[in-house]
Amino acid sequence: QVQLVESGGGLVQPGGSLRLSCAASGSGFVVNGMGWYRQAPGNERELVASSTRGGSTNYAASVKVRFTISRDNAKNTMYLQMNSLKPEDTAVYYCNADLVRFATMKQHDYWGQGTQVTVSS
Repeated sequence: QVQLVESGGGLVQPGGSLRLSCAASGSGFVVNGMGWYRQAPGNERELVASSTRGGSTNYAASVKVRFTISRDNAKNTMYLQMNSLKPEDTAVYYCNADLVRFATMKQHDYWGQGTQVTVSS
């Protein structure tokens, strides 16, 4: 059973920082692309940042410079370092991963359960 487990959300003041983590648990797979998405009330889910297995990254314009995505392939874990947080960053943040399962040799798309990030004074 493959699961994506997120952690690190919470309440932070404007200008503060948070670090999100996402770990893919289970066995019998390799993780390819990973990404962070967010969804604020009344809005569609949007891509925040993504990373290929080789480390190429992509960021939404609104978070470039402030957020940094990184990953540890040996641990099947991805991180999102969020600095200079703004109230408009408030949302539920979701982890996404594309995994190839050895049993099927097919790519599968997985989502985490989401973690709330609230930026408020």
